[in-house]
Amino acid sequence: MENLNMESTKKKSDFDSTNLIGFLYIKRKPILIITILATIISGIASSPLFITPKFKSTLIMFPTTTGSISKALLATTNVQGKYDITEFGEEEQAEQMLQILNSDEIRSKVVQKFDLISHYNIDPNDPFKYTKLFKEYESNISFRRTEFMSVKVDVLDADPQIAANIANDIGALLDTVKNRMQRERAMQGFKIVESEYLKMNQEIQLMEDSLTKIREKGVNDYESQAEVFNAQYAIALQKGDKAGIKALEEKLENISKYGGAYVSLSEILELDREQFRLLKVKYEEAKVDAQENITHKFLLNNAYPAEKKSYPVRWLIVLVSSISALLFSIVLIIGYESFKNIKLEIDLKQ
Repeated sequence: MENLNMESTKKKSDFDSTNLIGFLYIKRKPILIITILATIISGIASSPLFITPKFKSTLIMFPTTTGSISKALLATTNVQGKYDITEFGEEEQAEQMLQILNSDEIRSKVVQKFDLISHYNIDPNDPFKYTKLFKEYESNISFRRTEFMSVKVDVLDADPQIAANIANDIGALLDTVKNRMQRERAMQGFKIVESEYLKMNQEIQLMEDSLTKIREKGVNDYESQAEVFNAQYAIALQKGDKAGIKALEEKLENISKYGGAYVSLSEILELDREQFRLLKVKYEEAKVDAQENITHKFLLNNAYPAEKKSYPVRWLIVLVSSISALLFSIVLIIGYESFKNIKLEIDLKQ
């Protein structure tokens, strides 16, 4: 019994010793075996036989401040370059760019162009094919805003050329989608302005035609003509020139008949021409916004085919697995030894 107690005390001292390093040294063989096995298994599991290597291509771009060509280039109210076409965008524009990049429209165009259902080996008859497709898309294609207010597009793919092509196409689709969105709204505005522009142009033409007909009646400048004819009429009366009086009376009657219309049309026409001039500026701006396209990004880096794979990071997988196995084996052995000592103490008490 005494020998059993001594053996128990010895084993307990082996495990409970403050010299943990010594304890681990004693148990080094099983710890090393478990760690080496984990290293070998993780190395094999992370090989191309089990995990398809993927290559990463990256596109970096900055947003612009404005998408309106007319405001940036044609507007006369562009105070202090508020709509400078060469100005880099800020956080708000970067966030808008991210929203567009994550849109269904861009995703659908990329999926269709590169036939990603087939490319990702998804069964076209699978009832959940789109769920799997979108999950695969999101795991391989990502967008994020950098600390410098640029937007980074990362694409992973087993084919490095396809990865680069997808990233570059997404950059091009950004302009396509944003131009489409803005053009739809700009076209609505243009149609409204165009309708008012054509309507006012027609009204001005009608008034000019009416003034032309009045001028044909001999009324070219009501105020000056009336003043001259009245002065001449007074002189003719003083001289008793009956023929002159009669001729001037006819002219004054004609001016009296059409003068009011002439003055009224002239005043309205002058106001309408000023309004038409302003409306024409709006018309030209709206037409440019509705018909012209502009890029909404400053391209910093185009994507190019990667020469080395980016996924999986094999050395990291092996390292993490080895360290995890090492720690797990230590905890397992300590737990096992603790269990043995507790069991031995229970047996001794009995």
